[in-house]
Amino acid sequence: MTQPEFPEGFRSGFACFVGRPNVGKSTLTNALVGQKVAITSSRPQTTRHAIRGVVHRADGQLVLVDTPGLHRPRTLLGERLNDVVRTTWAEVDVVGFCVPADQAIGPGDRFIAGELAKIVGKTPLIGVLTKTDLVGPEVIAQRLVDLQGLSGTPGLEFTEIVPVSASSGHQVSLLADLLLAQMPPGPPLYPEGELSDEPETTMIAEFVREAALEGVRDELPHSLAVVVEEMSPGKVLTVRAEIFVERPSQKAIVIGRGGSRLKDVGTRARTQIEAMLGQKVHLDLFVKVAKDWQRDPRQLRRLGF
Repeated sequence: MTQPEFPEGFRSGFACFVGRPNVGKSTLTNALVGQKVAITSSRPQTTRHAIRGVVHRADGQLVLVDTPGLHRPRTLLGERLNDVVRTTWAEVDVVGFCVPADQAIGPGDRFIAGELAKIVGKTPLIGVLTKTDLVGPEVIAQRLVDLQGLSGTPGLEFTEIVPVSASSGHQVSLLADLLLAQMPPGPPLYPEGELSDEPETTMIAEFVREAALEGVRDELPHSLAVVVEEMSPGKVLTVRAEIFVERPSQKAIVIGRGGSRLKDVGTRARTQIEAMLGQKVHLDLFVKVAKDWQRDPRQLRRLGF
């Protein structure tokens, strides 16, 4: 009889982090994986897809699903992002509910707690206090008490509560232990060394969008979308990507005076893409206007939503 290629007691399964926008879910996912698989930004609604990152350990394999921040939607795009979140957490083995230590628990957190209580059911729920490097011990202690208080929401109960800092690495490995403990016994779900199942075109588009989000005005983040139109292999990989905005004034912001901002976006994105692919890349970026695409079902489909 063929012996299994994994040790006795090996566990594997899916976990997802949920929380309102900009609470550190993507940064935490990257810290656990040990390499960048999800883009990060100080802007809300940076994450727009359920990005999978794979954590390989001797005793198990965690597949982390980084989801968009759950919020009260104002556009069709917002509704679809919320659908991504709810679909994801209904299918995973454990959910990590993220709340940031540098902000008091508010209506958005309580709204998500109520949603989790309705949907999670028997799925284990771990409370995660993020960004603990930004505050002192007394604030952390109070936030942990407040987070525990959310378990008073009918139907909501935390299996564990853990404070972490993705930036400093504090207790990130403990969080991995707690997540893995909730996984069922089973073989690895992904080959050794594979850190994400995202297509290269998706990752490239995400790196371009991340670079384009840096330093832009408040109204732009929600209006930016990126599509990789063409990849031409060769000694230097040529990538053509299109950045979509909703108005001509936004196009001018992305391009910058004399094309200076777009050039900077290309330089920063290319560095990330080359690091991911391990080869030289020539990146051609084009900025186009797709009027009110966040509210247009046809354009949303074209842009991958």
